[in-house]
Amino acid sequence: MREITHRDIRAAGRRFHIAEAGTGPLVLLLHGFPELWYSWRHQLTGLAEAGFHAVAPDMRGYGGSERPAGVEEYTIHHLVGDVVGLIGALGAERAVVVGHDWGSQVAWHTALMRPDLVRGVAGLSIPYRPRSGLPPLPAMRRALGEGFYMLHFQRPGVAEEELMRDVPRSFRRILAGTSADASAIDPVVPDGGGFLDLYPEPGELPGWLTEEDIAVYARAFSETGFTGGLNWYRNLAANWELTAPLNRARVQVPALYLAGERDFVIQGTDHDLLGTELRRWVPRLRDPILLPGCGHWVQQERPDDVTAALAAFASSLD
Repeated sequence: MREITHRDIRAAGRRFHIAEAGTGPLVLLLHGFPELWYSWRHQLTGLAEAGFHAVAPDMRGYGGSERPAGVEEYTIHHLVGDVVGLIGALGAERAVVVGHDWGSQVAWHTALMRPDLVRGVAGLSIPYRPRSGLPPLPAMRRALGEGFYMLHFQRPGVAEEELMRDVPRSFRRILAGTSADASAIDPVVPDGGGFLDLYPEPGELPGWLTEEDIAVYARAFSETGFTGGLNWYRNLAANWELTAPLNRARVQVPALYLAGERDFVIQGTDHDLLGTELRRWVPRLRDPILLPGCGHWVQQERPDDVTAALAAFASSLD
C-alpha cells in the first residue's frame, strides 16, 4: 500500500495542509462539512495504487489550512480560487477534481469557471444544480421555515457554541445520524432546539466508523472550531449574486455523479429523473452510480466501490 504523506504548501496566497499519495496524473479530493482530508484516507491510497497522484487538502477554514477571519473570505470565488491555486502549486497543468458534500459544489463550480484546468469532475452526494432563479435564503424560508438547518447556520456563534460543547459527541451524532443505517432526518431544527437535535444519539457506531475515526475529527475541530466550515454556508446569498454570470451554465467537461441510495440529499428523488435532469446540465455525464445500502458519507461507508469508480473514471479520460 502506498504511504500517505503530509506537508504544507502555499496556493492562492494561503497556506494549505495536504495529504497525498502516489505519482501520476493529479486527482484532487475536496471534502465537505464537517470533515477534513481524513475523509479521503481510503481513496488516497487506492488511487495511488491505480497510478495517480492523489491529493486531499484540508479546505479553507479547516484543519491545518488557513482560516481567514472574515465571513466574506469564504465565497465560491475564494474556494474555486483555492482549487486553481492548488493545481498550480502541485505542478499540474490539469486535474481530475473530485468533491463530496460542500466539496462537490466547489468541484462543479471549478469545472464551470475553469474548464481548461479540469480533465474531469466527479461530484459525490451533491449533484450539480444550476443557479436558482430566486435568492436562496428567502426561498428556503418560504419552503421550510426559519428552522431549516442552513438558515440556522446563518446565526453567528449559535451552531459553533452547540457543536463545541462536546466535540466527540457532535461528530458521533452527525456521522452516525446520516449514515445508511440512520432513520430519515427532518432538516428543520425544532423550536428552542439545536442542530444536533436532528440526529439521535447512536446506540452503537455503524460498521464503517470507529471511535478512533471520531477522535481524529474531534482533535482537529477542538483546536480550530467550526466557524471556518460554517462560513461556507454564510455565503449562500453572496454566492447567488456572484454566480449571476453562470446563470443556466452547463458543465462541459467529462463528469461523474456518485451517491448512496440512502443519502438524505437525494431522499424522495426519482433516481431515473435525477440522471435525466443532471444530464441536461452536464451533457458529458457518465451513468450516475447510486450505491445501495449507503448513506451520505459515501467514500467512507463504501470506500472500495468509490475508489474503483473514481479510478475507472480518471483512467478513461484523455
